[in-house]
Amino acid sequence: MNYESNPDHDQRPPNVTPAYIAAGHYSPSPATQPIIIQQGRSGGGLLLGTFAMLGWMAFGLCALFLVAQLLTLSDYFDTSGGITEKHHSGTKFADSKVAIISITGVIMDGEGYARSQIDRVRDDASVKAIVLRVDSPGGTVTGSDYIFHHLNKLRQEKDIPLVVSMGSMAASGGYYVAMAVGDQEKSIFAEPTTTTGSIGVIIPHYDVSGLMARYDVKDDSIASHPRKQMLAMTRPIPEEHRELLQAYVDESFSRFKEIVKLGRPAFRDDSAALDELATGEIFTATKAKESGLVDEIGFLEEAIDRAMELAHLDADNTSVVRYLRPATLFDMSGLMMSNSPRPDLSALLELTSPRAYYLASSMPPLMASYSMLWQDR
Repeated sequence: MNYESNPDHDQRPPNVTPAYIAAGHYSPSPATQPIIIQQGRSGGGLLLGTFAMLGWMAFGLCALFLVAQLLTLSDYFDTSGGITEKHHSGTKFADSKVAIISITGVIMDGEGYARSQIDRVRDDASVKAIVLRVDSPGGTVTGSDYIFHHLNKLRQEKDIPLVVSMGSMAASGGYYVAMAVGDQEKSIFAEPTTTTGSIGVIIPHYDVSGLMARYDVKDDSIASHPRKQMLAMTRPIPEEHRELLQAYVDESFSRFKEIVKLGRPAFRDDSAALDELATGEIFTATKAKESGLVDEIGFLEEAIDRAMELAHLDADNTSVVRYLRPATLFDMSGLMMSNSPRPDLSALLELTSPRAYYLASSMPPLMASYSMLWQDR
């Protein structure tokens, strides 16, 4: 062992010679390791850090509040109905327009996006024709009738042609609103894979009294009259109440068929033919054309061409436009889902209210209505 190269060799006492070390009479002690004493954070420093963190949190909350106020203020001064015009096809800067009004998803109250489009077209003097794009399984009786009423009124007031283009589905209430075409020939186009028809009315009711009995749960509601709970899920419907509800459905059904006659003149003198179709059955585009429920099988482009033809528009001097919701600051920042308002308690309570539906759906109308809260109305 070479002690001359050992760093500990320099630390041995002066009287210890190499020979003494070689004889094993001396072992150098290991080098002393430094001891570092780490001083903990003082109470004042911890308190200062806590206040700093709370300060940043308060700043963040204030920033969010300011953004919310700006959004509210922008909505207050917004006169566009919350929608923006987007060029679809044709000449972008033209004197005349064909406006595409979209009715999509489950129809609830008829307000919102659908009504905003109608109002926008009404106020635009350059719109010379309308293409109603329907992709909806229907919805509530009132909502469907509300949209039909305003579309029909729009067509009559502006005295311009309205042509329907059916998407993947235009059934029940979706077919109902399509009747705003009036008695114009060759005015309803269905795509080859469109599902339409489903002319009928339904009031959903689900009896969970058996399930409640299984878990010993009882309905102890206090009502002003037994009929107040006609559609209560906690009990079967008595025959007397069923007759009242059936009369309600029959009246809504009669109105549905009268509306169909407004848009399908051939059925005005042939109610029996309409009765054969108005069973709630859905139809393919081919069957619907054979039955007179639609006029042509074609896509949106064919419907646009037909609208231009009816309005005597020059394709080289016509712009086809549609209307979109503008993105909000929350949408762009990712803080909220685009066009997906989170349902609140009042909305959920509204969905549980008894109502009649012009709806074609394989799932309960309640669930179809709930899904509407997560899409554009």
